[in-house]
Amino acid sequence: MGMLPLVLMFIVLWFLMIRPQMKRAKEHKALVSALAKGDEVVTQGGIAGRVTQVGESFLRIEVADNVNILVQSQAVATVLPKGTLKTL
Repeated sequence: MGMLPLVLMFIVLWFLMIRPQMKRAKEHKALVSALAKGDEVVTQGGIAGRVTQVGESFLRIEVADNVNILVQSQAVATVLPKGTLKTL
């Protein structure tokens, strides 16, 4: 009976913190693996650009005309809908 509160706390912790974090990590991994040339992305640092080259662990992103940067693929936060960069 003394272990019941500890077990209940662990179950609540699992469903409120650990499980959602694992779900977000799985979604992010799927997002990164689906990146392709021409996708418009925003990095975790807030840099928006178009993917010009996809490597194994790095991406080349064009942020302006003839300005390319190299970022880790894990640094991509979101993929924007096509044409979003033209409106910025």
